[in-house]
Amino acid sequence: MTTHRGSWPTGTPAWADITVPDLDRAIAFYGALLGWRFERGGPEVGGYTQAFVGGRRVVGMGEPTGEDPAPPSAWCLYLATDDLAATTDAVTEAGGQVLLPGMEIVDFGSMAIFVDPTGAVFGGWEPHGHTGWDVTDEPGAIVWTEVMSHDQPASLAFYQHVFGFTADDMSGPGFTYASVRLDGQLVCGIGGYSDKVDPETPAAWTLYFGTPDTDAATQRAVDLGGTVLSPPSDTPYGRMSIVSGPFGEVFALIAESDDRPDDGPA
Repeated sequence: MTTHRGSWPTGTPAWADITVPDLDRAIAFYGALLGWRFERGGPEVGGYTQAFVGGRRVVGMGEPTGEDPAPPSAWCLYLATDDLAATTDAVTEAGGQVLLPGMEIVDFGSMAIFVDPTGAVFGGWEPHGHTGWDVTDEPGAIVWTEVMSHDQPASLAFYQHVFGFTADDMSGPGFTYASVRLDGQLVCGIGGYSDKVDPETPAAWTLYFGTPDTDAATQRAVDLGGTVLSPPSDTPYGRMSIVSGPFGEVFALIAESDDRPDDGPA
């Protein structure tokens, strides 16, 4: 899939955004790195800015709107829902927390921010005029999302309760991971940190952005003010790296393999 117009099924990754202290700097970094074009919103949305690839929406960006001090910059993934109130109830029933209760965003839709039982933050998005990103699985777009924590079974059970995921266990020695599906369609990954990861590392969702050349994109990220956290390496799904942007936000870059398995990054 590349272009997708319309709403995403409940439980499907549908949108992502980030709050940054310097929007101009973020635009310069991501525009040069991923080839995004930007449209700034008006005062009714606080200047909320959307990034596009080939005229199709990818992600959003904004600056803090009054919190002092502003929270650290981090990409926030939103999972689609056709009933935000019901999803909020399911989150709390499954042991999650509500950071930001449901609120309407002009005529775009309604959003809420949650924390799963392992500490990973994510959003819920009930669309109205704004159905989420319009493109996946190509350079500059999201090609995969996953949540990692120190308690993978608890994380998996939570998301299965809230969204009805079915799981394909991909675990191996020292590695716990599941690809999850909705109605047979691959959705995202839910994994556990290895015992080599610092126990203080927080649970988090990670976005994988597509690129034609992981090595070149990783070096470009450094040249633009980012930092390499995990250098480019080959995987069954493509060559990938993990980097942080100019504000410390973490994301992955991946050049997908033409013969990747169908039970992983898609």
